[in-house]
Amino acid sequence: MSPSKKANSSKIGITALRILALVAVIGITLYIYSIREQAQEFARYGYPGIFTIALMANATVFLPAPGVAVVFAMGNVFHPFGVALAAGTGGAIGELSGYLAGFSGQVVVEHTKVYEKISPWVNKHGGWAILALSAIPNPFFDIAGIAAGVAKMPFWKFLLFCWAGQLIKMAVFAYAGAYSINWLENLL
Repeated sequence: MSPSKKANSSKIGITALRILALVAVIGITLYIYSIREQAQEFARYGYPGIFTIALMANATVFLPAPGVAVVFAMGNVFHPFGVALAAGTGGAIGELSGYLAGFSGQVVVEHTKVYEKISPWVNKHGGWAILALSAIPNPFFDIAGIAAGVAKMPFWKFLLFCWAGQLIKMAVFAYAGAYSINWLENLL
């Protein structure tokens, strides 16, 4: 096979992979948005249910889904660290949808003001930007994930830093739920 045919074949394969990633992200987002009402039922399944809720809540791209509210409440039912670990792991895996949307190259947000502010920060600080943005509740993390995908940040690096940030955020919510609900019950 000639070098030009080999290069064209490689480009077609990468394009197909990117299209597949985009279709998967859109499908996951629409499915999770359609079942958002049943998400709290997963909490009765303990840590695996909490993992599933966090995964689904974070797999949506730009559509709100319950997540930290359930983590807050479950922090009072189960051990808060276990809740944080389950929710942080599920949340990090769920956030791969934004990363895959960016990796697909079919980015709708590339020319928005928010993307133009977050993307250089992600490009400059890499994983540390992902950790910081995933550790705080904010509506812009999907854009950070997209920026990381567009920048072709290594998959493992995105997942590791996102998991660390999600673990911090979920621990804060789980422990806040554990102590504030107990405090309120003692007050009443």
